[in-house]
Amino acid sequence: MAALVLGNADYPAGDELDNPVNDAEDICAKLQSYDFEVILGTDCSNADMEKKLKKFRKLLETHDVGMFFFAGHGMQIDGSNYLLAVDTDGSSEIDAKHSSLSLDKVVDVMAKSNASTKIIVLDACRNNPWERAWHRDVSMRGLASVYAPKGTIIGFATSPGELASDGTGRNGTYTEALLQHIDAEDCPVETMFKRVRNTVAAATKGKQTTWEHTSLAGEFYFNIGIDKLVEEYDETALADGLFGLDTSKLSHDIIKDLKSYNWYVQNPALLKLDEKSVKRMSLNNLFVLGRNIYQAACGSSGAADVFIEDFVARTAKFQTKKRKALLDGMLFEIFFDSTGHLRPKIKGGYFDEVFDLQKVPALKASFDFIADTLAAAGANFIELPGRGHELNVTVSTKKEKKGYLVEAVFVGGKDLLQPPEADWDDLDGIPSYSKTVIERLNGNLSQQLVVPQRLLNVTYTPATVGEDDVLLIPRGWTIKQT
Repeated sequence: MAALVLGNADYPAGDELDNPVNDAEDICAKLQSYDFEVILGTDCSNADMEKKLKKFRKLLETHDVGMFFFAGHGMQIDGSNYLLAVDTDGSSEIDAKHSSLSLDKVVDVMAKSNASTKIIVLDACRNNPWERAWHRDVSMRGLASVYAPKGTIIGFATSPGELASDGTGRNGTYTEALLQHIDAEDCPVETMFKRVRNTVAAATKGKQTTWEHTSLAGEFYFNIGIDKLVEEYDETALADGLFGLDTSKLSHDIIKDLKSYNWYVQNPALLKLDEKSVKRMSLNNLFVLGRNIYQAACGSSGAADVFIEDFVARTAKFQTKKRKALLDGMLFEIFFDSTGHLRPKIKGGYFDEVFDLQKVPALKASFDFIADTLAAAGANFIELPGRGHELNVTVSTKKEKKGYLVEAVFVGGKDLLQPPEADWDDLDGIPSYSKTVIERLNGNLSQQLVVPQRLLNVTYTPATVGEDDVLLIPRGWTIKQT
């Protein structure tokens, strides 16, 4: 999913707006939380807007969903709509037309892209700052109606010919309503826009009526519940915080013991899991059991650790579908929390051990399951876990007195080493570094990149860096997943 988000507020004196930059930044942050790759532009010149649109067109070549958002001044000229840059020339309609971003061009770029779903949102009908100077009729206010090509929905802050409110708070009235409703779970985008319309009408006492034109062929959700993505297991298994325990069932009794955080209870519980008992267990219960085996292993349960290490032998006589449900649950627990949402950071305690099972052909279906589930959930990984793709990484270092200083981590020609967000400098303001060696750093890279170590090909430069040499890396470092 890719998006171009623009917000222009710093117009010439007397025409400036309060909220469009806030609108763009807040929409950008929200879309990024849903794993959109976002190009953000604020207070853009016409050249800037054209440049970012060209970059967006390139980005759409590799994304199924495209979204364009603009907040700022907009106007119609000769029945076509234009989005004003901060340096748009208002001397005449002709000058303005050729120094603004044409909405028709945006629509055309998206219509001809590879994206099957296109969303255009315009909080851009505030007013035409040169209306009086051009002696225009009031019927030409706002934006003109626009046809939505196949697979496109276009949302306007107002109906054609009306003006939009810039809002009295941080955001424009329309954008504020969008931000309020975009998080609604399992809400189709058309329904979301209807909710936005009601909220805007209430906020403006009916003075502003939002409007959409749609030709979407299917449904699109910004926030889709995991139960909509996975049909094999029930919602209470996927969001296992909802899973109710009935200890009269053996599978539930084992799950209860695994949740005890007591090794003396957890370890003997797994002895009850054998071929005979598994035959009587449902797929949903085995899925939740798999999640809790992984959870217990991460909590240092010896029996859970051994179960994962010996999974192939321990489950060899299980029915194929029962064995798959157990492993599906383990894999799911790595990436999803108890509410069924993607974890901000994987639960990586036994990530390598579980993904080593991918080498077993009989277990392929489980890795297809997790890859498909992550893709459907919009997970943002450099290489999608479960597909089995290798990743080449180059760690660039510089020789210092105390060791080799890690300066960059290159993947696909891009430096993904991200400096720490917090201040890790010492009292004298000197950057603080952690000492490590190649083996440990490779393990950390595996976790950060979410690629099993066996699929990670790491090269260190210069070539003189040895296995036992000290590596210095900034404290608090992370890897960008983009």
